[in-house]
This record gives sequence, C-alpha cells and structure tokens, in this order.
Amino acid sequence: MGTALSNLRRATLALGLAATAIYLGLCAYLFTQQRALLYFPQPMAASAQASTIPLRTGGAKVLVSARELSGADALIYFGGNAEDVSRNLPAFSAAFPRHSLYLLHYRGYGGSAGKPSEQALFSDALALFDLAHARHQKIVVVGRSLGSGLAVRVASLRPAARLVLVTPYDSIVDIAASHYPALPVSWLMRDRYESWRYAPRVSAPTLIIAAEHDRVIPKESTQLLYTRFRKGVASMTVLEGAGHNSVSESARYLPLFVAR
Repeated sequence: MGTALSNLRRATLALGLAATAIYLGLCAYLFTQQRALLYFPQPMAASAQASTIPLRTGGAKVLVSARELSGADALIYFGGNAEDVSRNLPAFSAAFPRHSLYLLHYRGYGGSAGKPSEQALFSDALALFDLAHARHQKIVVVGRSLGSGLAVRVASLRPAARLVLVTPYDSIVDIAASHYPALPVSWLMRDRYESWRYAPRVSAPTLIIAAEHDRVIPKESTQLLYTRFRKGVASMTVLEGAGHNSVSESARYLPLFVAR
C-alpha cells in the first residue's frame, strides 16, 4: 500500500511539474513572440514607390505615401497591422481632392526600415503630425484598427481638427487576454496600445466607425472606448453588413472621414 501511494505521489508531482513547464513555456513564447503575433509587415505596391516622401526621425528611415497640395486641409492615416497603406492613396485622392494626404508606413512595412514597436510607431506618428501641421492648419487624423491606438494618442497631444477611429479597441491588452485567457497577458504585453488612457484627453471632434460584423475587435471593446471620451466629444456610427476587413468597402466609409 505504501509503495502504491509513493508511486502515486511521484506521478502526481511529475504531472504537476510537466504542466508547470508547459505553462511557463507558453508564457515565454507569448513574451518573446508577441510582436510577431501583433505586427504583420506588408511590402509596398510597386506602383506606389514614386508617391513616397521620407519622414525625418531620429532613428530609422521611415516612408510616407503622400499627395501634397497647398492649402489648409490635410489628412493623416495610420493603418492596420497587416495593411499596405499605399493602396489607399488612389481612393483617398479621389475622395478628398482638396486635402493633402499622408499615409504612414510603419517601421518594417512598405520600405520603412527598423522594427515595429508601440513606442517607435508613436514617435513616428507624432513626427508625421508635426510635419503636416507645419504646412497645413486643419489636420484630420484617421486610425484604422491597430492604427486607432496611434491616432488617439496623437490627438491627445496635438491640435487635430478631427479624429476618426475605424474599428478601434479600448486596449490591445484586453483583446490579447480574450485570446489567451489562461495566461497573465497583462504582465507579459510590452506593446499595450491602451487607448482608454488617452481618449479622455482628446478635445477634437471624434467619430468612431464600427463594423456590424466585426470578428476581430469585439463590439464591447469599441463601445467601451466610446465611453472614455468626454461628453460631447465623440460620436459613433455602425456600418451595416460590414466586417473588420471589409469595412472600407462600404459606400459610406470614406465620406465619413471629413465632416460636412
């Protein structure tokens, strides 16, 4: 009997150690690979090379797809985590004929050097706003999906004339936690994109564009972000029939960027 109990204890201990090792291994994987899970750099369309300008930063060479005009109006665009922003330039040019356009290629994306991280991308986003604001007085800041976190943060510190957030989230940490509920995501995440921290500081008129059938950003996260803004600052519209990746196909999409 004693031998059987001893064997059972050893087997239980071994199983416990194995489970602990697997759990710690998953934590280590998430910690070391989190940026590979968050960012999906895309190459720039070959036809878009001629429409880029360099962004002067203290670090890597960063590119911006641009259509520059004289005048007060400009639009800055921060895209999603797997987006070649240059592909938006023709449609944006047609939709906003009076606006200068500046579409940021994140580090590691579309010919920009370096590796993406929240702090690096935010630094570049601020630099892009400052470049545009030195030439134009009225800046519309648009952020889609991942880029919504950059857009909110920029608008909390700079005088944006209008802020547009497409399929935004309250916090990337919370989104990740919903995918990995058994792991201590809040402790492991380095790039947190906590838009809730910055939304209360935004004074620019803000429009949140949600997709009715978004399967990437839970509607609860978008709705929660909406409540973070001070009363009267933000409004929200839902594009019926649209999904997270198809929201830009709606006929209502681009006209919403600029207030009428």
